[in-house]
Amino acid sequence: MTIMQAPRALYIHIPFCTNKCHYCDFTSYVLKGQPVDQYLDALEMEMERTVAEWPPIEIDTVFVGGGTPTVLTPPQMERFLKSVHKYFPLAPHVEFTMEANPGTTDIDKLTAMKEGGVNRISFGVQSFDNGLLERIGRIHNVDDVYRSIENARKVGFSNLSIDLMFGLPGQTVELLRDSVNRAMELGLPHYSIYSLKVEENTLFHKLYERNELPLPPEEEEFNMFILLMDMLKTNGYAHYEISNFAKPGYESRHNSTYWRNEPYYGLGAGAHGYVNRMRHVNLKGITPYIEAAAAKLPRLEQFEVPEAEAMEDLMMVGLRLLEGVPASRFSKQFAGHTLEEKFGSVIQKLLEDGLLEAEKTDDDTVYRLTDKGVLLGNEVFGAFIGYTE
Repeated sequence: MTIMQAPRALYIHIPFCTNKCHYCDFTSYVLKGQPVDQYLDALEMEMERTVAEWPPIEIDTVFVGGGTPTVLTPPQMERFLKSVHKYFPLAPHVEFTMEANPGTTDIDKLTAMKEGGVNRISFGVQSFDNGLLERIGRIHNVDDVYRSIENARKVGFSNLSIDLMFGLPGQTVELLRDSVNRAMELGLPHYSIYSLKVEENTLFHKLYERNELPLPPEEEEFNMFILLMDMLKTNGYAHYEISNFAKPGYESRHNSTYWRNEPYYGLGAGAHGYVNRMRHVNLKGITPYIEAAAAKLPRLEQFEVPEAEAMEDLMMVGLRLLEGVPASRFSKQFAGHTLEEKFGSVIQKLLEDGLLEAEKTDDDTVYRLTDKGVLLGNEVFGAFIGYTE
């Protein structure tokens, strides 16, 4: 039996962007001509219906993603953030993150965010090379990055993160080294660093199929990952998740909800949610979402996650955290079952292969990736897929 709990995490999707990046397959739409105010109306209606169906307890983390949420005007931002507070009781020490694109955060907008309770900003920087930024379809430049960070600090934000990408077309190890050095000079408490994935329904996928996407060789991409880990660790950042590095106390609490396979509310066009072991995906189009939200919860699909699949999910996402998966967490989520009972054989093989290690205490055992396992993470995670069938 799975132990149910009310979500303490809230994700909200703002699907508007100034433009569509060449690699992006998220639910996002170019802002020009979009019915933004009607979307915010619909979002508030979804909030009202959601809390009526699943009454919230205190919310520990909020994450507003996109799209680019900071394309909202200051009045729209103020209105949106008021609606969040209206329907969801936020904990006194809530982590309230908003994604932002450099160049879309002037002082007025940042002030509206700060006054509306946002206390953490994640900037989608991707690179400190203007040529690479243009090549991947970003419309900001490096000067925008510095200006946005400076503005955020002026308004009083200190919990700041930036995203960087590696494995980009035409990127070299040296170009990446320069970007990381410039990122480190900013002295931020958190960095997320992701490899490019060529997704379907993107411009990059079309170019890839035509053999017109000059990606770095696999060995060079591997060397980029090694370089990233070494540089971040050398600068005092803990590698706490496969793609994330932080100073102590600045780990992303919201994303840790996903990595621990805990429940969360998901609102907005194309958003995913996970409540009472029910996953849902919302309608993705702006107009269909707005029309549906006027009458009901705007679902594209909703389904129960079988217990066996939830167990696999916990191991695959949980092992992304370098703290590992305690056997006690498994037993807490799945009462009547133990981790060793369900996954003993696969864990034993991964231990023998040097991809996992086990730390035993008097009352628990924690399984975590080894250094080798971090480099071969996908092999580890894949070992759990379909294992309980």
